[in-house]
Amino acid sequence: MYLNKFITFILRLIFALRSYSEAYPIFAQQNYKTPREANGRIVCANCHLAQGPVQLDLPQAVLPGIVFEAKVRIPYDLSITQLLGNGKRSGLNVGAVLILPDGFQLAPTDRLSPKEKAKVRGLYFQPYRRRQPNILVVGPVPGKTYQEITFPILAPSSEQGGKVSYGKYAVYLGGNRGRGQVYPDGSKSNNTLYACTTNGVINDILPVPKKGGYQIIVETKDGNRVTEEVPPGPKLIVKVGQTIRAEEPLTNNPNVGGFGQAEDEIVLQCPERIQGLLFFFTTVFITQVLLVLKKKQFEKFQLAEIDF
Repeated sequence: MYLNKFITFILRLIFALRSYSEAYPIFAQQNYKTPREANGRIVCANCHLAQGPVQLDLPQAVLPGIVFEAKVRIPYDLSITQLLGNGKRSGLNVGAVLILPDGFQLAPTDRLSPKEKAKVRGLYFQPYRRRQPNILVVGPVPGKTYQEITFPILAPSSEQGGKVSYGKYAVYLGGNRGRGQVYPDGSKSNNTLYACTTNGVINDILPVPKKGGYQIIVETKDGNRVTEEVPPGPKLIVKVGQTIRAEEPLTNNPNVGGFGQAEDEIVLQCPERIQGLLFFFTTVFITQVLLVLKKKQFEKFQLAEIDF
């Protein structure tokens, strides 16, 4: 008896964890092979229709095999709350996708300093695809805690295998705060404006029991009745008896979030070039010093000849 209860508990726990893990990754991972389209737009913009600013800070240049920080800022007013799927309100979540050049990847934990580990505590980074370790995804995470997200990045080196190509590379960022307005299947979420699909008069507004939301009955001129479905959350801005036209809003727009893109450049610098440049500068400096000393010596020699 106790064994059966224990097995039932374990199975429930497994299914609960499975459903959570399937809901955690961003929808884009499940529907797009790559997060950046040919026109440069990051695919998150297909579901997050509103815009919001994001910032990306990178070092100007890095050497092979070192760990550096890519800082992502997703600012917004912390006093605002977003609409959840059940119609309730809560704080905004944030998330980001960072597209690095080939060879760059998330730094392993054993390469991070205690200070760097503190910056990424509570964050779960994952590759966009198993074979794309240079594309990193994080979130959703609470925006009040993670308005600034630090990505610890390991630069490529010959020790990791493969050929290292030095030069300047582009890094792309997509950052979001709040829920999306459209699901990947094309259906609307409750975090967007709902509009009427026909011309007519609002005959009745019926609340939907248990599920929540409303059914708005619109009677057209020819006597037909069209039912408009409004999910729980958005506030109605129409009333019974009101004349309405197609594409006229039925609700307010509850969205308070937005998606933004940014890009920056980083140089993977060759150590031999730096060493050669330093050697050149040192040689030039020493040569200039010797020329000045030689000039002073020559001037003293000429003065000595004149005095003689």
